[in-house]
Amino acid sequence: MANVNPRALAREKRKKAIRRKIKGTMARPRLSVFRSARHIYAQIVDDEQGLTLTATSSLCPELKDKTRGKKKIEAAMLVGERIALLAREKGVQRVVFDRNGFFYHGRVKALSEAARKNGLEF
Repeated sequence: MANVNPRALAREKRKKAIRRKIKGTMARPRLSVFRSARHIYAQIVDDEQGLTLTATSSLCPELKDKTRGKKKIEAAMLVGERIALLAREKGVQRVVFDRNGFFYHGRVKALSEAARKNGLEF
């Protein structure tokens, strides 16, 4: 058996525990956050229909120039603002927050607070 990073295993365990409890519906879709070493991604998902309603990341063309040269937390705040804007355009105001097994601090917290500040309720 291959060596597996114990931190990755712990995150997967947390992720499964979280996903057992939350589910996105059309009335209240799920705001899922993924963070890699350099970038952060957010998408709003309706789990009942299996649809991604909207998505953005620090790599999207609208944000790529704005995030260049900024700290990762500042980039996460910009992604949070953008996902809130895109959600309002789709008519989504309330979401369920899925931190995807990541701890709620740093970039994940910055993204969620920026989304709340810009009109998303969760």
